[in-house]
Amino acid sequence: MQIKNMFEKQIDRDIKGVIKVGQSDEENIYQELDEYVVTKELLKHFRVFFENYEKGIDGYTDKMGVWISGFFGSGKSHFLKILSYLLKNSTVEGKRAIEYFTGCESDAGIRPKIEDPMLIAEMTKAGTIESDVMLFNIDSKGSAKIGSGKEAIVEVFMKVFNEMQGYCGSVPYLADFERQLDGEGRFEEFKEKFEQIAGAPWEKKRQAFAVIQDKVVKTLVEMDFMSEEAARNWCKNAKGNYDLSIEKFVSLVQEYCAKKGPNHHVIFLVDEIGQYIADDTQLMLNLQTIVEDLGTACRGKAWVIVTSQEDIDSITKTKGNDFSKIQGRFDTRLSLSASNVDEVIRKRVLAKNDTAAQALRLIYEQKESIIKNLITFTVDTADKKLYADKADFADCYPFIPYQFSLLGQVLTAVRTHGASGKHLSDQSRSMLALFQESAIRVMDKEDGVLVPFSYFYNPLHKFIDHQHSQVISDAEDNSKLDEFDVELLKVLFMIKYVKEIKANADNLTTLMISNIDDDRIEVRSKIEESLKKLIKETLVQKNGEIYIFLTNEEQEINNAINNESVEMGEIIGEASTVIFEEIYTEKKYRYSNRYMFAFNQKVDDRFFKSNQSNDIGVTIITPYGGDYADSALRLLSAQESSIIVKLPNDGTFLDEITESIKIYKFLNKNASGARGSFDSIRRAKEDERIEKKDRIRIFIEDALKNADIYVNGDKAVISAKEPAARINEALGKLVAMKYNKLTYMETAPELSDISAIFKRSDGQMSFLGTSDTTPNKLALEEVVQVIGLNNARHMKTSLKSLQDKFGAAPYGFDTKDVQWLVAMLFKLGRVSLTLNSRNLSLLSTNPDELVRYITKREYVEKLLIDIRERATDGQIRSVKEVMKDYFGFTVTSDDDDKIMSSFKDRAEDKVEVYDDILVEYRINPKYPCKRLMEDARNRLAKILNINEAAEFFKTVDKKRDDLLDDAEDTAPVFDFFNGEQRKIFEEAVKNLAYFENSKTYVSDRELLKVVEEIEDVVKTGKPFGKIQRLPELNMKFEDLHMGLLEKEAAIMEPLVHDDFLKVKEVLDSKPFAEVLRSHINQRFDEIREKLTTSGDIAAIKNIRLESDALKIKCLDEIDEYERVHQPVSEPPVTPVVSGKEPVNDVQTPTKVKTKRRKNISISNVAGARTYSIETEQDIDKFLAQMKQKLMQELEEDTIITLS
Repeated sequence: MQIKNMFEKQIDRDIKGVIKVGQSDEENIYQELDEYVVTKELLKHFRVFFENYEKGIDGYTDKMGVWISGFFGSGKSHFLKILSYLLKNSTVEGKRAIEYFTGCESDAGIRPKIEDPMLIAEMTKAGTIESDVMLFNIDSKGSAKIGSGKEAIVEVFMKVFNEMQGYCGSVPYLADFERQLDGEGRFEEFKEKFEQIAGAPWEKKRQAFAVIQDKVVKTLVEMDFMSEEAARNWCKNAKGNYDLSIEKFVSLVQEYCAKKGPNHHVIFLVDEIGQYIADDTQLMLNLQTIVEDLGTACRGKAWVIVTSQEDIDSITKTKGNDFSKIQGRFDTRLSLSASNVDEVIRKRVLAKNDTAAQALRLIYEQKESIIKNLITFTVDTADKKLYADKADFADCYPFIPYQFSLLGQVLTAVRTHGASGKHLSDQSRSMLALFQESAIRVMDKEDGVLVPFSYFYNPLHKFIDHQHSQVISDAEDNSKLDEFDVELLKVLFMIKYVKEIKANADNLTTLMISNIDDDRIEVRSKIEESLKKLIKETLVQKNGEIYIFLTNEEQEINNAINNESVEMGEIIGEASTVIFEEIYTEKKYRYSNRYMFAFNQKVDDRFFKSNQSNDIGVTIITPYGGDYADSALRLLSAQESSIIVKLPNDGTFLDEITESIKIYKFLNKNASGARGSFDSIRRAKEDERIEKKDRIRIFIEDALKNADIYVNGDKAVISAKEPAARINEALGKLVAMKYNKLTYMETAPELSDISAIFKRSDGQMSFLGTSDTTPNKLALEEVVQVIGLNNARHMKTSLKSLQDKFGAAPYGFDTKDVQWLVAMLFKLGRVSLTLNSRNLSLLSTNPDELVRYITKREYVEKLLIDIRERATDGQIRSVKEVMKDYFGFTVTSDDDDKIMSSFKDRAEDKVEVYDDILVEYRINPKYPCKRLMEDARNRLAKILNINEAAEFFKTVDKKRDDLLDDAEDTAPVFDFFNGEQRKIFEEAVKNLAYFENSKTYVSDRELLKVVEEIEDVVKTGKPFGKIQRLPELNMKFEDLHMGLLEKEAAIMEPLVHDDFLKVKEVLDSKPFAEVLRSHINQRFDEIREKLTTSGDIAAIKNIRLESDALKIKCLDEIDEYERVHQPVSEPPVTPVVSGKEPVNDVQTPTKVKTKRRKNISISNVAGARTYSIETEQDIDKFLAQMKQKLMQELEEDTIITLS
């Protein structure tokens, strides 16, 4: 049976594709009403609408907005027109609009479209209410104004409202004038008068108001409505004075309803409001205010019913402002879905006659399984309906159920992404028309044929933008492509922007099925070949398993991307990033909870990120890395101490990486200044790159799952399946082999365990080595061996060097392991610790400090470890002997540190005592044995500066005799300073000092003998055995010395007294004697006091000279005082005789020159020398010398006084 004979109605009859709101001829209206299919969904929408509309009839409501949404081709405009016919109660072909739904007498035997009596009653009531219905497409009514973009929505509403009343819609200020005339009942009069004057009806001429103003003025004057001047002023200023606001519009609507009657309705039915508003927030706010104000003012008598491809929630969310009010007004929301279109098309276009329906059901029964296997989609495809059963097959044939929803998605996508496609709603295309035209294409074919999805392209192509349609046109002219290739390209274009289906080979096969007898495998094979050709011609691009239709611009960009150069290092670097940062992200292999091992990361001999020097590694070999033999891989795994992961020889992921890098480079070069179309392609390429990255990871994961892994020179048997688990298992095998001494650490010490070693009360353990019960015995011995080996090489061993050594293979110890081992060896006395040249010990260092030194990073390079050298028994005995004899202390312990610590403690005390005594020597250098004490003190101080135990014991042992001698030799010195000897010695030294000052004057043999004996004791190097003689000798010296002093004092006392008397005699002769007497007496009293108290013979003998000098000084002071205070003599007064002039014959006295006295001591004249006189000549010689000295002193104005 031919397809065209299957349909109930002729398939190629004229069916209006898109119901245009502007179409209003009766024939079209009849078809719209007669063939209108009321689906279950539409029935529900009718109920909701008329139920809410009735609220404005019976009462009041401000929820007077209706929002009808649905994708393009879903029947929104048709539904809107049907509502207008029902609300207007239109009569078409002798039947009222409602009768096309409820039936009438002439429809006997025909089942009505609506059978719900309640709904019919509501629809009938709505039709009987007097209403003004204004149905319009806002995009066509809202003509653009030059320079101002789209008209505000209120202007469009005002235009339609004016036209409905018979006023001028295009000239709003003229409409206002007409309304004024109508209000005064003179509009008809005006129109008649104007036609008489102008010779044509007003309605035809008013559009050209600018050129008919004179006729308008004449009309107004003749009908006596205005004066000529007023009329001309109005014509001149009408446009400028016109102002339209939403408030004005709403007020006019309210007044109109009130004038028409209490329940008169005004209904605005607006098609494609969403498309008109688009992204213009101001227009949306305009609509919101109109609907809100109409609802408030008219209270349900004015309704606004609109259609949009988006529902109101979606459109208000994207605008970003607060549109809650408009959502409240548009309370009635009706959404037309794809299922509604499906049902309409089945009933209106695809309805079959009984014969065809029966034949089709039989075909399905026979080939059900074939059909189900033939038409399938991949599991990642959004739900696509297939034939549910034989009835479904008969209803849809020659189409497939998925095509209804998919075509709707295609139309939406094309409208969004194609410049012309955005205005599909202006064209005569709809889902119904697309299905009809596609069916017509196969109408002459026999049953079994199916309409492939590509057939939907032809009815659409003239409305698709140039950049897409040109690609198809060029392909049709391409001699290298056949018809099937082009049909496939059409499919790829249509689903290019549809997210719900992926353009992989399987899905494309289903979309291209053209007969129920097609072999799917053959069709797929044909499609794969066709895709290769399309890719070669750069019309299609493969992205993973997805094939993408390319526009001309996309083709150019793809060519530019393919020309980008990519280095091998970039490819391997990207592969490394995926492997080591996305799939196997571990940076260290976790052998246990405690032990983690860093490993090198390499891909094809390239280190990941930077050169690495770990003991083990993971090396990935890709297909680009070379073709290794099995033996070479085994050898490589042994040589590098790495696991070798040889990926299968499938380079797909490397190709994907190459393409991804090329896209990245291209996008980076063209990051700025992009055109609009390029910007969308750029985003698509970014999305493509993201998809590639996802696939790259999947491909690499799959390669790792199937890779051969080599460990320790052998091909490993890995039980794990997942990539990360496989690598971990292989690393476990490698670590077990590489770190074979890791088992030496039997425990897992923590910081608390290290601290516990030093917190024990047993001090430093005796040098017993490690016993069989010592934990980690083998590890301890290894540490000792390493330190010993370093010593043999003359290398110092720091804690850091031990951590590095034992952290590496074959040990792999944790840092805390090494710290514990060092602490334990130190505790056992097997190693010594030195920090900043200071030896540490448990006795001298706080346990917490020891823990800090061993565990804190700041000391890791400063802390030095050495094998501890033990003191010999002889050395220990020497130290103990010195301690006993020198410090008087006996130590019982044989522990080196304890002995050393005890020695140093007491040596420090001893040095302090030495220092105290050496201070005494600075005060009194006469004390004995200063050099002995300095040497002894320095010897001990040098030993105190030794911190290393072995050196300490060696030094003390070597200097044992010197130290013992110091102990013996210094003992009497300490006794000297601590007993009475020092006081006795100091007394003797003082006596010797007295004698030393006066020894010239001492001739007493007994005293000289005593002094000699004292000096014999004091000046001896070690006088301690003779000091007992000093008390007696000191007493003798003091007695004899005192006798001499008294004797000399007795000789000197008369001389002093004689000098005093001489001064006193001169002073007494002076009138001012009392002025100087006390001063002179005091001076001589001081001399006498010194004479009686002085313990120095030389000082007493010197008093003679002091007394003589004082005598002369006092006489000089007397003379000086007399000279200064001598009175001046007055001249004689001449007597005056009465009556006579005074006689001036008195001569001026001659000034007498006063001589200065000079006091000289006779002893000074005679001199200090001794004279020997034997003859008269000796006397003359002596006197001559005296005369010479006196003559030297004698001057012209001087009187010498000898005393």
